[in-house]
Amino acid sequence: MFDFDKIINREYTASVKYDLRQAYFGKADVLPMWVADMDFETPEFIRNAVMERAKHPVYGYSIRPDDYYQSIVGWLDRRINWKIEKDWILYSPGIVPAINFTVQTFTEPGDGVIVQPPVYFPFFNAIKNNKRKQILNPLIRKDGRYYFDFEDLEKKAGQARLLLLSSPHNPVGRCWQKEELEQLAAICIKNNVLILSDEIHGDLILPGFKHTPMASISEEIARHTITCIAPSKTFNLAGLATSSVIISNKELREAFDRALERLHISNGNIFGTVASMAGYNNGDVWLEELMQYIRNNFDYLKDALDNDFEMLDVTPLEATYLAWIDFRKTGLKDKEIKDKLIHEAGLGLSHGPLFGRGGEGFQRMNLAAPLSVIEEAVTRLGEVFH
Repeated sequence: MFDFDKIINREYTASVKYDLRQAYFGKADVLPMWVADMDFETPEFIRNAVMERAKHPVYGYSIRPDDYYQSIVGWLDRRINWKIEKDWILYSPGIVPAINFTVQTFTEPGDGVIVQPPVYFPFFNAIKNNKRKQILNPLIRKDGRYYFDFEDLEKKAGQARLLLLSSPHNPVGRCWQKEELEQLAAICIKNNVLILSDEIHGDLILPGFKHTPMASISEEIARHTITCIAPSKTFNLAGLATSSVIISNKELREAFDRALERLHISNGNIFGTVASMAGYNNGDVWLEELMQYIRNNFDYLKDALDNDFEMLDVTPLEATYLAWIDFRKTGLKDKEIKDKLIHEAGLGLSHGPLFGRGGEGFQRMNLAAPLSVIEEAVTRLGEVFH
């Protein structure tokens, strides 16, 4: 029903992914597979809704109507059987701002905040920029797959006030199982550590896997959890700056809401509201076809690396559209890998060390692009790393 093979020229649209290539890579013509947005069209049913609203000649101050909240409630119930209440939903212009609001609201300068690298690098910035103490609980890599290090977490949880969880995990592509999340939450609750669960990739689950929201597991866990979701990754809406923070604990929710009010940023924008409602109300079939397409893209990449590349491996992908590629067998240093990718292969990937400890020797590749683009990327890799 949907054309994911269509090539769309995004140059000169003020696109971070395309129009910052010269600034970021020092080369304007690399094939950009770094920033985590999609090269697919935003679904037509969303574009139509935005254009219909744009026909009205006044773009004044706006509210989020009840239908906005009900679209989120319905989506979570329908997709993952998570039953939430409208009143639990707060607005944020993005998940990274929400992470920073959480750090500022529920910790003090010098307090410990746990991160689990390799992980989405704004986690580190939220700790450093707010003068909190970073506590590393690195993931364990075993037989090419990643796991929580519960023994290490037990030792360190007493030093922290907050844990930043990436679920599903960016960049390693794990869809955490319910039992894993339960064990992690138990350690946090025992040590009075608040959990910020970044679930922006929670809709992007590959066939055969299931996303479990941390706060859906039990009321006790929900009382200790702040959940962040957004339609931005799901429907390619990152430019519309609309995210949700779900907090069932009234005390935590009111404290978070006061933080938003202090900054006077809770109004949001008209088109983000309209696009979010259209996606959550109409996006089921589109999302299912998207994830099958991502599955096929990943299978193509994995088959190519398994069959034709002795020096490269890719981590099994359970969620997200981000492939985590292992270059360590090349024997090259990180800068050498990066330089070869940019200047010899003409590829712009996300540099592994940006994601912290455990990112050394890895690169992240965005698979949310037409298959022909993935094929071209593999061809370019082959010319340098075959």
